[in-house]
Amino acid sequence: MTAKQIAEFFVLGLPYVMGVVFIFGAFSRWAIWYTTKRHDWFAREFEKRVTRFIDGEKPGPVKNTSFYVLCKRLLERTYYETFAVRDRIKRRRNDVIMGLNDRIFLVKPGCAWLVKDILNQLKFLKWTEDTPKLMHITRSTIAQNPFFNRVFGLFSISVLNDFVAILPGLFVIAGILGTFIGIAGGLHELGGMNLQDLDNSKNIMDRFLQEIAFAMKSSITGIVFSLALHIVNVIMSPERLYVSMVERFEASLDLLWYRADNNNYPTGQGDFNEHRDPTEALAENALNSELQRTDRHRDTQKAS
Repeated sequence: MTAKQIAEFFVLGLPYVMGVVFIFGAFSRWAIWYTTKRHDWFAREFEKRVTRFIDGEKPGPVKNTSFYVLCKRLLERTYYETFAVRDRIKRRRNDVIMGLNDRIFLVKPGCAWLVKDILNQLKFLKWTEDTPKLMHITRSTIAQNPFFNRVFGLFSISVLNDFVAILPGLFVIAGILGTFIGIAGGLHELGGMNLQDLDNSKNIMDRFLQEIAFAMKSSITGIVFSLALHIVNVIMSPERLYVSMVERFEASLDLLWYRADNNNYPTGQGDFNEHRDPTEALAENALNSELQRTDRHRDTQKAS
């Protein structure tokens, strides 16, 4: 195969290669964004329940309210409530196989790992009047989550996201390279043109112009794919979701810290169990909340 044939093969096949890479890059970006969005979804659900809890509280001093207990109760409620309805539907359908999200994006095990890990870190916090660095705890918990930091549980999100981020620039470079290779192949044939043979010279010039026009399409294709993938990257931005998720989680923990007066670790409470029946866990949680509310009301009446 001659150099001209190699150049023609490269120029002809380059747009198709760029099309395949574009599809791979767009799909990878969507998978990264969706995986991050599932994490952000759980943070939003936790924020809703914290806000609901704070709305039901009255301003004033509290007595024997543990920050760890508040976080554990609300994190467990978030986990059990978000998956209780889905699990009931699955039981009605006699479907014991994991759902599509759990199997491909590992949503439920990722949320369970998040609850476990953040509770393990919160229980060792020393109580102070100042707010601790809860953002560092949130960031480290999310960064170390093995289920949400890998796409399909296989590919590292950071590595794949960095590769997709440089693809728009690579498309432009590949398009320009294809144009130059096409021009170089045409110039080689143009050098053997005999100006005294006008008909042959005209044929050579026509072929040269056709090759230049086709080679220019490589640059156009590269620019189009670059712009399209850049738009996809902007619309599906996992970085924006990540920042929102960390701030949302940290702000919710701050609210619970302000409402507590200690960080005692109750020895009577069991650890978080993600395999527990959600309906049973929610019923027990509701009963404990009602008992605590009754105790607080009784203490208020005695103090008055």
